[in-house]
Amino acid sequence: MKSNYKNFILIAILMLFGFSSVFSQNNKVFKVILDAGHGGKDPGNSYHGFVEKEIALKTVLKVGEFLEKAHGVKVIYTRTSDVFIELVDRPKVANKANANLFVSIHCNSVKNEGPNGTETFVMGLSRHDMNLEVAKKENSVILLEKDYKTKYQGFDPKKPETLIGLTMIQEENLNNSIALASRIQGNFTKKIKRGSRGVKQQPLWVLDAAYMPSVLIELGFLSNKAEGSFLDSEEGQTKMAEQIADAILDYKNKNFEANESKYDYKEKKDSTKKKNSEASVKNTDSADLIYKVQLLASPKKIKLQPSNFKGLKNVSYVFLNNLYRYMYGGTSSFEEAKKLQSEARNVGYLKAFIVNDNEE
Repeated sequence: MKSNYKNFILIAILMLFGFSSVFSQNNKVFKVILDAGHGGKDPGNSYHGFVEKEIALKTVLKVGEFLEKAHGVKVIYTRTSDVFIELVDRPKVANKANANLFVSIHCNSVKNEGPNGTETFVMGLSRHDMNLEVAKKENSVILLEKDYKTKYQGFDPKKPETLIGLTMIQEENLNNSIALASRIQGNFTKKIKRGSRGVKQQPLWVLDAAYMPSVLIELGFLSNKAEGSFLDSEEGQTKMAEQIADAILDYKNKNFEANESKYDYKEKKDSTKKKNSEASVKNTDSADLIYKVQLLASPKKIKLQPSNFKGLKNVSYVFLNNLYRYMYGGTSSFEEAKKLQSEARNVGYLKAFIVNDNEE
């Protein structure tokens, strides 16, 4: 009896979350949660006098200024000053608001000064150890919180095996997250000529706990003196913020409403420039990004032949965390990837989902 009751409660909660997500996507006001990483006793990365928590906050506030000038957009901040916000509370702000997007902004770093470039993360697992280090670093703020062992139910940001449990996310949100991340990276590269490290999937708690499409942006490397200097400047923060806001509004136009938003903060352009701009919005996928469709994960290696994959050809695999992950197809177009996903589902892989297979 108790078991049935618990199952009923679980189903009710899942239905509530589902209705909440649908409701948020149909509100007349498009709600964006802007999350400035770190803060207070958690400075984040600090190199050459550049402090991540300060740069993240200043950039977030500028993104908010741009968005607030657009029609039909409501901006909600997880923090607007130098305060410590527990990681578990950041997505709660988004969930409580029934938001449409959750955007978290950070700065990267490594031990040497060479690496540079922007990268945007969505929820998922990557095959790259360096990306796993990013996950550990961004999740490690948990250790600063009181009663973190109880609150996060045994989750340890230092252990890769505990990160696997964070990969369960609503598939539609993942697809939309990848689409938004692609737009952001495309803007950085094409419009302000920043180096791009691509769109990547990582098991990040702050993304997993949000019920809506979510991305975590690494603006660049503070350990790279030139890039850190750019990100620490008002000019650099303004340029980065404008491209993030532009990508968010492009996403809003395509996914939230049929009519384009009014970009009140932009200067009016002649018809030729407008056509070029519209064309670039439609083609937001970067040639550097490869999308595949994950069919299944298995502890056993399966021979790559169509008869083993319901007739599907062009199947590949990656071995990650003791599992063989089998992928179908490969394309730089997100729209084509969705067609591949439909093909996979039509032959019986009902839980097939899109992943980004970008190599760095």
